[in-house]
Amino acid sequence: MLTQQQLKQQAADAALDYIEPFLGPQTVIGVGTGSTADLFIDGLSRYKTRLLGTVASSERSAARLARHGLPVLDLNEVRSMPVYVDGADEIDTGLHMIKGGGGALTREKIVASVAERFVCIADESKLVRRLGAFPLPVEVIGMAREAVSRRLAELGGRAALRTGFVTDNGNVILDVAGLRIDDPKRLEATINNIPGVVTCGLFALSGATLALLATQSGVRRLPGS
Repeated sequence: MLTQQQLKQQAADAALDYIEPFLGPQTVIGVGTGSTADLFIDGLSRYKTRLLGTVASSERSAARLARHGLPVLDLNEVRSMPVYVDGADEIDTGLHMIKGGGGALTREKIVASVAERFVCIADESKLVRRLGAFPLPVEVIGMAREAVSRRLAELGGRAALRTGFVTDNGNVILDVAGLRIDDPKRLEATINNIPGVVTCGLFALSGATLALLATQSGVRRLPGS
């Protein structure tokens, strides 16, 4: 029986195999944040002479990339990337995701928007029939915390401030439990339009292109191929 850590490693290795054909002297790879992304970063160090650089979705990931000698570029210097690789807290079969457990959701969404493909790497426990068991992270400008919380309550959510945490952008996170997510795209747009919300952790309007899900019997690809 493989441990969760071994499954995460399996997913990270599958992503490294996936990106290899895209590597070249002008290639920039987008890199996410979290424990599975950390393993991808560690493996990516083997290819540091075969790419131009990386773009990180958090200060944490940027520091890990730099420790491995991988160049970290400012996104403003990058016009496009073939691939962005990141994990998820939940993903459904439609490749909609909840992200932001690590608090980097806004930068993750920005970096992913510049990439041609979003490859989600996770273990099989993250695959769900319907999103929402994992509380939805929402990045909020501090002065709007209570106003946003009230609006989220009107949507059926119970917002809790993530204590002792400030995002890389200097904002707070509300973790919202109890939301019924029948239409992820519509809910994402609704929450993002609340004044004071920077972005929410629903990645549905622009979901994953491909999910590599590690299982006890190997890596499952969604959509299948």
